[in-house]
Amino acid sequence: MITLAIQNATMALVALLTGVALVAAALLIAGLISPRSFNPQKGEPYECGIPTRGESMAQFKVGYYLFAILFLMFDVETVFLYPWAVRMRDLQGQGVISIAVFFGVLVLGLVYAWRKGALEWK
Repeated sequence: MITLAIQNATMALVALLTGVALVAAALLIAGLISPRSFNPQKGEPYECGIPTRGESMAQFKVGYYLFAILFLMFDVETVFLYPWAVRMRDLQGQGVISIAVFFGVLVLGLVYAWRKGALEWK
């Protein structure tokens, strides 16, 4: 039993080191073969082929970011429904209870966002 735990820990360490080595190699190779340009115009703001006038930083309302985050949150939660739908017959009562809790939390989050006014375009 101890040898199995050591073997699993060794495999996890090898997987971690392999991942780190692959990322490091990709960054190193990209740094070596990427083109370099030291033209000062490269750092200037540029949009649609027309040089910008004035300040290039435009602030957006926080509501747009909040709406986007809410969309992503509910979109990701919808993705979690697919494995449940595939295995629904095998899960029986426990699966129905777990998805009911999941939907409950999802609905509570939606009600909270709605009451806070996060879903209104003002």
